[in-house]
Amino acid sequence: MAEQNYSNHIRWYVPHHFVFYPITLGLMAFGVYEAVCNEEQRMIWIFFTALTAVVTWLSFMLRQHYGMTLQNRLVLLELRYRYFVTANERFEPLETQLSFGQRAALRFAPDEELVVLVKRAVSEKLSADDIKKSIKNWKGDYKRI
Repeated sequence: MAEQNYSNHIRWYVPHHFVFYPITLGLMAFGVYEAVCNEEQRMIWIFFTALTAVVTWLSFMLRQHYGMTLQNRLVLLELRYRYFVTANERFEPLETQLSFGQRAALRFAPDEELVVLVKRAVSEKLSADDIKKSIKNWKGDYKRI
């Protein structure tokens, strides 16, 4: 696996992004084509297309919701632990001053940079993107989807 950094840290889930979604988009396109060309069964094809669109949307939302909720919780717990180990103080008073995006960006900071970057993020109100760009020695997160 290639070393992770700012420019390649986004990950794709192949079964959904490159198999399921293209198939459902193809089915929707086919349904629209049939609804336009097949006047006798137009309502059936409109229903088919709408049903395919709803199933696609629901599958996307559920996949995102379940996976991201759990991963967000794990990111926060890991950050709390790492901050406590490196700073010898609890992270909870500081985490209320940071958005989840900022906290998630901090997971890429190595232990040597974490404490200073947390304090900078709070005092300078750095955005998540600014936090990521401030990291000198990127610590890859190869487990997050």
